[in-house]
Amino acid sequence: MAALPRSFVDQTYRHQPLHCIEVLIVGTHSAVEKKALRRRLQRKRSVDDDFVIRTVFVRSFEDTLHEVRVNANLQAVVIHGGFPLHSQDCHLATSHWGLEGLDADIEAVPESERGPMLGRLIAQLRPELDLYLVTDGNVEEIAARTGETFKRIFFREEDCDELYPSIMRGLAQRYDTPFFFAVRNHAKLPVSNFHALPASRGKSIRNSNWIGDFGEFYGRDLFSAETSATSGGLDSLLDPHGPLKAAQEYAARAFGGKRSFFVTNGTSTANKIVVQALVRRGDVVLVDRNCHKSHHSGLALAGARVEYLDPYPLNDYSIYGGVLLRELKRTLLAYKRAGTLDRVRVLLLTNSTFDGIVYKPEHVMMECLAIAPHLTFLWDEAWFAFAYAHPTYRQRTAMKSAAKLSAMLEDSDYAARYEAFSAEFNVEAWKDDEKILNTRLLADPSKARVRVYATQSTHKTLTALRQGAMIHIWDQEFKEKTEEAFNEAYMTHTSTSPSYPILTSLDVGRRQLEMEGYGLVQRTLELAMSLREQLTRHPLVKKRFRVLGVDELVPREYRESNAESCFDETAWRTDEFALDPTQVTLDISATGLDGNSFKNKLMDEHTIQINKTSRNTALFKLNIGSTRSDVAHLMEVLVKIVRETDDKVRDLSKIERRIHDDKVRSLTLEQPLPDFSCFHPAFRPNMETGDGDMGLAYDLAMEVDNCEYLQPADAERAISGGRELVSASLVTPYPPGSPILVWGQLISPAILQYLGALGVREIHGFRPEQGLRVFREETLRRVLDAQKSSPEHGGAS
Repeated sequence: MAALPRSFVDQTYRHQPLHCIEVLIVGTHSAVEKKALRRRLQRKRSVDDDFVIRTVFVRSFEDTLHEVRVNANLQAVVIHGGFPLHSQDCHLATSHWGLEGLDADIEAVPESERGPMLGRLIAQLRPELDLYLVTDGNVEEIAARTGETFKRIFFREEDCDELYPSIMRGLAQRYDTPFFFAVRNHAKLPVSNFHALPASRGKSIRNSNWIGDFGEFYGRDLFSAETSATSGGLDSLLDPHGPLKAAQEYAARAFGGKRSFFVTNGTSTANKIVVQALVRRGDVVLVDRNCHKSHHSGLALAGARVEYLDPYPLNDYSIYGGVLLRELKRTLLAYKRAGTLDRVRVLLLTNSTFDGIVYKPEHVMMECLAIAPHLTFLWDEAWFAFAYAHPTYRQRTAMKSAAKLSAMLEDSDYAARYEAFSAEFNVEAWKDDEKILNTRLLADPSKARVRVYATQSTHKTLTALRQGAMIHIWDQEFKEKTEEAFNEAYMTHTSTSPSYPILTSLDVGRRQLEMEGYGLVQRTLELAMSLREQLTRHPLVKKRFRVLGVDELVPREYRESNAESCFDETAWRTDEFALDPTQVTLDISATGLDGNSFKNKLMDEHTIQINKTSRNTALFKLNIGSTRSDVAHLMEVLVKIVRETDDKVRDLSKIERRIHDDKVRSLTLEQPLPDFSCFHPAFRPNMETGDGDMGLAYDLAMEVDNCEYLQPADAERAISGGRELVSASLVTPYPPGSPILVWGQLISPAILQYLGALGVREIHGFRPEQGLRVFREETLRRVLDAQKSSPEHGGAS
């Protein structure tokens, strides 16, 4: 990317301390050569430089990969040709770093080619690092082949005068936060405000006798930076040409997308933007029924026909997993057999789920494109913003998977693989659904197009203010098919007065990801490992609490690796679903407390905040802000709760003890999670498939006369009497924010039972004093009669 124009760059941040960064030097340098190289770099340093370089030397291919993996302080790597393959340290091996199967390939590479190959492997592990190659080979030819891997390639026999400034420039490009710097510079200007926003410059606060405490609490700088201006060095989010445009381009670089967009009202708004951009009225969208409520609202507003997909249930813990690839293929095949596959436009899945269950997007997209090559994918990665910073997680992100899939489909070796596959998997095989379901399908490279969107709650797992979110795009047909619709949707849902503090926090959060994200995520993983070990080993804690591991949350049939640890890298490479180790779910049933009571106890008595519980579990999410002190505090509190519970149980009478034991037993009993029932025939335009016209149901529900309210007990009696009850609202327990009823859905006894057993008080779309909002029977009859008389159904026009 070209250097940012100096007008956008803050030239006044010298008050920031100099950053000491580490540069890895690869090669067989003698002690004298190392000393000379250090001295040469020191002589190049200017008083204006913002970074101080510390050099780290390694001698071999294996030493380099080891250092790249363990040294989170590295910012650049300089590879000198002519180094050995193997380390003198016999404990190091490439297989330790997720490079199994490459040893033979590496052995076969000529010594002159080891530098470029090493650079490519480092780029896979740590794409944020700046890579430089110093070689005595054909530098022009090497540059033509490997230019995308290295920022610069230098000829060894020439004096590499430009190596040092190249390193400094690369660092400055990643460190640069153009919009944050622009806002900070603007805050220093003596602006007279004849526009909006009395709080701008803090004048309405400083001149007040009543709200000074507000200004003291948030600080002067927050209000000095508040402005409605898009000029004077600033920019417009709805029409960016300056620092905001650059900041979003940097975000695309950092998160692996072709394009990235900032959003200031959370992933809820990001989801609606993407849905509106991709979906037209009457399009079929395949959706995980456990996705966030914002998707359901967006689909209703878009007038989509929605086919809900049931994820695998974990009934013991009232937790949903992911949607099986087998079920995705089965659903697409049903549309193909019905002759309506072309109407299926989007597949929408959550990666990772609230509980840390992560898909393998590359496999999902490959096999779905084999059946429906026109399909577009929307991955809700609200809880996965941090993932691109670490190689273990990165391989399962939507953007990395899209990039890999795009390259694969364009590769000549893949074309040969597909030709062999299609010759074996002939026309007759495509008529056998069971064979299709049991075969790893390959997409036709001449037909498939990679169109992938990811929405991200940056504020949830990275450093950003609340509501800070991003949209990342890898769409090979964006310009041709989506750009205009996306821009319209973005302008529809984005405020013309976006929060500058939120936008600057997104800019800075991106910088942190690129400069230290790898180390922060690695540290979070180590904290998670420590917490899990302590929870499973502490003699008191394990009496009343049990950590749910891979076996409990990802059934063995979905784990090709048979790995039993969520830290096993083989599982992350191969399994249909992986479990994020930083999401720690505890079975709390042995305490006798339900999830909601346990959550309140943690906060009210012990100042520990968690978000998600089920009737018998509590979820503890570690992030890059978590500390060892936080973990220690949690362990201390859990020990206290166990002791309190033990003391309480010892003092119970026989009757009280029986009541307590019954409570524990009730929390350990399996409580089946309700599947998506189905849409009522009034909203089923095609009875051969399961999709429902949720837009029609939503529109009808907005008319008061079409609806009535029933208490759950009355609803149960009505169903027993033979009435089909149909929801006229979106009913969503919060957290986690996943609906149990949508507009137009049949209400089943299982759903009513589940609703009654919920332990959360906040249920959007359901008011206990009113009851469930349902469609009147005459409303449903009227819709059915209108369908019968429509030309599409053969009736009168």
